Amino acid sequence: MYVPDSKLKVGILGGTGMVGQRFITLLDGHPWFKVTTIAASSRSAGKRYEDAVGDKWKMEKPMPDSVKDIVVKDVADIDDVAADVDFVFSALNMSKDEIRAIEEAYAKTETPVVSNNSAHRWTPDVPMVVPEINSDHYDIIETQKKRLGTKRGFIAVKPNCSIQCYTPALAAWKEFGPKEVVVSTYQAISGAAKTFKEWPEMLGNIIPYISGEEEKSEKEPLKVFGHIEDGKIVSDDTMTITSQCVRVPVLNGHTASVFINFREDPGRDVLIEKLNSFSGYPQEAGLPSAPKQFIKYLEEDDRPQVTKDVDYENGFGVTIGRLRKDTVFDYKFIGLAHNTVRGAAGGGLLAAETLVSKGYIKAK
Repeated sequence: MYVPDSKLKVGILGGTGMVGQRFITLLDGHPWFKVTTIAASSRSAGKRYEDAVGDKWKMEKPMPDSVKDIVVKDVADIDDVAADVDFVFSALNMSKDEIRAIEEAYAKTETPVVSNNSAHRWTPDVPMVVPEINSDHYDIIETQKKRLGTKRGFIAVKPNCSIQCYTPALAAWKEFGPKEVVVSTYQAISGAAKTFKEWPEMLGNIIPYISGEEEKSEKEPLKVFGHIEDGKIVSDDTMTITSQCVRVPVLNGHTASVFINFREDPGRDVLIEKLNSFSGYPQEAGLPSAPKQFIKYLEEDDRPQVTKDVDYENGFGVTIGRLRKDTVFDYKFIGLAHNTVRGAAGGGLLAAETLVSKGYIKAK
């Protein structure tokens, strides 16, 4: 495992938004990374970070002193931003076409891009990775670099926040052939980059539609479980997923209600043991942000709960509960994950740590 000799210089694209702010709080005091550059829209460029954010700081923790005086750069000044960093996290709020273009432009400056955005999730040679599940997909980066004409620049993405609360369970049970999955996700308002102060109409309310989420919930796990073939990632074709996605009056934490059929039923006890013992590259490599136990099964009938369990393993872990036989499907269960930590910035941070440890990201 490669470990940097000194802290790598990190830039955050879209650093004034909610996910950008989460990146900043997670990177505060990080042993491998130091935020040296923050880029945002031209409206924020030229301002101290503290002034650019103003009264829109959305994190529970206060803004770290280490970033307050950083002068925000214009994200469109690509060469200027790239000159001062070893790699960037992308948390941009633009159209997908704009994000695709700007992330590729950064990669072509020989700056690796670890993206929270969905714009490149279906680019065939861009790995979309949950590090505990499919870190081997980073092998496609060498193919991508040939296409881009780069030596060290590339784009890597993480999947949608909503799939993190149930896809880990499917990964833990992959050997038993999950074949049909029905999932309903109950998604927090921070997934829309909102707080209750900004979205008071969500108090006591449920909205039974989130644009684009159902397609992501159904298709992205299949790419995660796919394989590399002929220079592209081919999605898994052994599983079918259908979903509904609902916005609920919760600040942080996406919950999933899942029904599942298997090709082989090993029994409930074995399924629970597989959840609790499941681990992957981050645990094996001892990465700084890796949860010690990725998935934890909770035996209580009323768990997992957002108020009790969303911060499990500092928000990097996943909790599962209520696994039981069903009258129509083989089993049903409830899953929970922190959508802006494991599901967004934290998942990106763990992806970057994985890329560093595998030697894909180094100092320029």
